[in-house]
Amino acid sequence: MIIKVSINDLKKGHFVVDIVEQHGTYNLTRAGHIKSDDVISALKAKGVESVLVDTTKTISDALSTNLPEQLEKPGPVILEVTKAKKLFKQSKKIQQQIFLDVQQGRSIELGPVVEVTKHIITAIFKNPDALVCVINIRDKNEYLLEHSVSVSVLMTVFARFLKIDRDITHQLAIGAFLHDVGKIKVPDKILNKVEKLTEQEFRIIKEHVNHSIEIIKAIPDISPLSIEVAALHHERLDGSGYPQQLKQDNISNYGAMIAICDIFDALTAESCYKKNYSPIKAFGILRGLALDGKLMPRLVDLFIKCLGVYPVGSIVELNSNRLAIVESGNLDDPINPKVRCFYNLKYHRYIMAKNIDLAKEADFIIRGVKAKDFNLDHNRIIEFLLQEG
Repeated sequence: MIIKVSINDLKKGHFVVDIVEQHGTYNLTRAGHIKSDDVISALKAKGVESVLVDTTKTISDALSTNLPEQLEKPGPVILEVTKAKKLFKQSKKIQQQIFLDVQQGRSIELGPVVEVTKHIITAIFKNPDALVCVINIRDKNEYLLEHSVSVSVLMTVFARFLKIDRDITHQLAIGAFLHDVGKIKVPDKILNKVEKLTEQEFRIIKEHVNHSIEIIKAIPDISPLSIEVAALHHERLDGSGYPQQLKQDNISNYGAMIAICDIFDALTAESCYKKNYSPIKAFGILRGLALDGKLMPRLVDLFIKCLGVYPVGSIVELNSNRLAIVESGNLDDPINPKVRCFYNLKYHRYIMAKNIDLAKEADFIIRGVKAKDFNLDHNRIIEFLLQEG
């Protein structure tokens, strides 16, 4: 079982999964056992107040003195979600400050954006599944903030998958993080309108890209590549996009990448003015846009392969009448990922969490579903799985 333990109650032999509360910004490199009192003292010195401990891995004090210095590898992705949620929350705060600065006529400080995107890149290069899982948990009342952060995460995950240079990836992540900043200049009554937009209202909405370009260009030391990806996120290969109606020859691969990430996140996120699609449905729409000549087919296929047919953090219904959350994909068998069962549909109740590699089991996925289809809350599911360990 995963429990919260005060730093004053931490003992040799405890298996620490993650930091819960602290005064500083220290991050564990990986989960592992506490070998000595010196380690506890070091954590206290860094401002750590409480940690998550896996009680099933606690060992006796005598045995703990014989542990090797190297900590163990991270556990299931669900245990990394707590850390990823903190990073996502921090990113939203920076995004909120950016919008406030623009509203009040202040210039945007690039430093916080550079730092938080560095943390995002580090987290994704270590374990991309955790952040992808977090962006599946949305607050529809914070769509604008979460969308910009999520597109930056997706762009980074995609760039890592394509083995793009880390420095270039960072510039892409910054551009994606800022790509929708111009929407703050669009009136709320239009931006959040539930009914269909009029032609005039849609023209006003489309101006957000020009607003974004103007705002981002004014940021000291911003890279041309960051500006480029933000400027291209609504362009389409057939010239039907905006604001410049560019065609394929004038749209870089990076511009084509952010268009895919932007559309996918918009489709899968719920907001106050629209419902969300399942990842499977969103993948189908992306493929349709590629067939229509609007998106690059090869990049769409690579993006789907990158996230997996059933993305990490998505919920699936199994043939065994259970619900499970996807924990990681199988590159050799994408329709049979590794999942964690948590709910019995027959009896309508949570069950003891169980890890299953569907590539090795008789069970299989019937369909991708949403938590609300079964009157469940996605955040409650994550909390339950964290408690289960």
